[in-house]
Amino acid sequence: MSQNSLLNASNNELEIIEFSIDEKQPDGSIYSGSYGINVAKVLEIIRLPPVTSVPSQHDVSVLGTFNLRGSVLPILNLAVWLGKEMVENENNKVIITEFSGVQAAFLVSSVTSIHRMTWDRIEPPNQYVRNYSHDSITGVLRIQDRVLFILDMEKILASMDSNLDMSQVEVDTSPVEGASQFHLLVADDSTSLRHIIQSSLEKAGFQVTAVGSGREAWDFLQATKDQAQAQGKQLTDMVQLVISDIEMPEMDGHALTARIREDSHCRDLPVILFSSLITEALHDKGVRVGADRQVSKPDLPGLNRIVREVIAEKLNR
Repeated sequence: MSQNSLLNASNNELEIIEFSIDEKQPDGSIYSGSYGINVAKVLEIIRLPPVTSVPSQHDVSVLGTFNLRGSVLPILNLAVWLGKEMVENENNKVIITEFSGVQAAFLVSSVTSIHRMTWDRIEPPNQYVRNYSHDSITGVLRIQDRVLFILDMEKILASMDSNLDMSQVEVDTSPVEGASQFHLLVADDSTSLRHIIQSSLEKAGFQVTAVGSGREAWDFLQATKDQAQAQGKQLTDMVQLVISDIEMPEMDGHALTARIREDSHCRDLPVILFSSLITEALHDKGVRVGADRQVSKPDLPGLNRIVREVIAEKLNR
């Protein structure tokens, strides 16, 4: 799968980097857990560099900082963050990431391979997995004889930097005149972020339906279309705006937006993409699939402002 293929407007494709964390067990044995991260979030993979400890109190999972070509980056031990004890050796790797406009580094045991696939291969975590991981897993991928867990990297990063924690962000929740007549659909695979977005919009008076994937959002729109037709209405009489993450199991936000634009009943729905992956290339992809606006996480106030602008435009028509 080429980079050009990954940037095709509606192909629903991605690449997952598989990495492992070798965990020490109580009986002295070692268990190797398999995890994955979207390649779109990864800048490079390096060996563990010299680390400078942080002189003040900090999250125990943060090893310290290191110098990467003139930039000082924090490095987080993923095993510690997940509540595990990792086997340390000279072959440990560091994954350098960039998303939400921030660069960070994560210590893991090894990086094993890259898997090319479509988003429908990624399954949403079931309730047991969500509870067991404290909502730190956003997707599950079955590869041959093992299972890869896709971690909620935004949640992990927010634990290191309070400026990225959307639960701590102040937004304008003052009531919007006429908001109760607008039904908004929110799609985001992070349970915590989905609730935060939904809560902020409901406080402003909007009706909100929140789902965990692009597939769920599409199924909701199709069911609503059937309901609207049975009542002699248009879909846009019952749903007025879609807010979607990009990176989601089953169907990503780009594929969802493309389907909305290709469907004669949905194509007039405004779509706002709200994601940590609004890079220049992916912004262009969002334009090509027909997104009306794009906002980079964690800019919840920016999302709130744009929602109000889009609704105001609809009220003025």
